Amino acid sequence: MRMWINDVRSYMPPVGIGEVMRALGLGIVTASRNPRFAVGDHVSGVFGVQEYALTDGKGVTKIDPRVVPLPKYLNVLGMTGMTAYFGLLDTGQPKPGETVVVSAAAGAVGAVVGQIAKIKNCHVVGIAGGAEKCRYIVQDLGFDAAIDYKNEDVGKRLRELCPNGIDVFFDNVGGEILDAALARLAMRGRVVICGAIARYDQKQMVGPKNYLSLLVQRGRMEGFIVLDYMPRAAEAVAELSGWLKDGRLKDRVDVVQGLENAPAALARLFKGENHGKQLVRIAEAP
Repeated sequence: MRMWINDVRSYMPPVGIGEVMRALGLGIVTASRNPRFAVGDHVSGVFGVQEYALTDGKGVTKIDPRVVPLPKYLNVLGMTGMTAYFGLLDTGQPKPGETVVVSAAAGAVGAVVGQIAKIKNCHVVGIAGGAEKCRYIVQDLGFDAAIDYKNEDVGKRLRELCPNGIDVFFDNVGGEILDAALARLAMRGRVVICGAIARYDQKQMVGPKNYLSLLVQRGRMEGFIVLDYMPRAAEAVAELSGWLKDGRLKDRVDVVQGLENAPAALARLFKGENHGKQLVRIAEAP
C-alpha cells in the first residue's frame, strides 16, 4: 500500500488521489446475479478499503469459515502465506542444513518464512525489533535464534550466529540490515528481495553498499512478486493447510477495529507496533 500511493513505476499502477485504497479483503455476498456466488457466501478478493464492493466475480474466491477462522484466509492461507512459500522455496531454494536469515521475522511474511525454513530442516535466524518479538519467534515459532535490531549490533550478531555465512537471506526491510546480511553471505548465497520497508518513506531509494559480496561470493539477489505465482496458488494452499493442521505452522494476527482506523493501521507497520499480520475489521459478520 505504501508503494501504491507513490506515483512511480511499480508492479501495479498507483492508487490515485480520491480512489478507493487497493486491498485484499474478506466479505459476505449480500446480492448476486452471478451463478458462481449466492447470497451469504463468504468470499475473498481485492475489494478495497470500503464497506461494500461491486465485482463481476473475477479474482473472487469462495472461502469456508468452518474449515479455519476467517483471518487465516488473509494471512497464512492467503497472499501472505503464498508470498512466504514461493519467495522462500522458489526464489531462495533452501537446502537442508543451510542457514536462512529472515528480516522482519515477527511480521506476517517473515514469521511464515522462518517456519517453512525450519520445516525444510534449515538453521533459521530471525531479525526482529524488541525483546518480546524475539522471544516470540524463538519460543513460539521455533526459530533457532533471534537478533534484536533495536538493541543489538546486527552485523556482530550475524557473525556469531552464522559462522559459515548466510545461505539464504529473505529480506523484508532493506537498508542497513540488508547491508549487514550481504557482508555475511556464504558462497553461492541467495538474497530474496520481498520488501524494503526501511526505505519506503525516502524520496530516493538508496541501493545496498555491500553489493560486491554478490560478486565475491558468486551470490544471487532476486526480487519476486507473488502475483506471478497465482496459477500455482492451490499448490501452496494445500501444503500450508497441511502444515497448519499438523501444528508445524502457526500464525498470529493483529486486528484494528473500524474502517476509519485503516490509515492508522498502515502507519503501525512503520513503527513496528504490529504483532503478526495487520488486519482491519471493517464490520462484524451478520
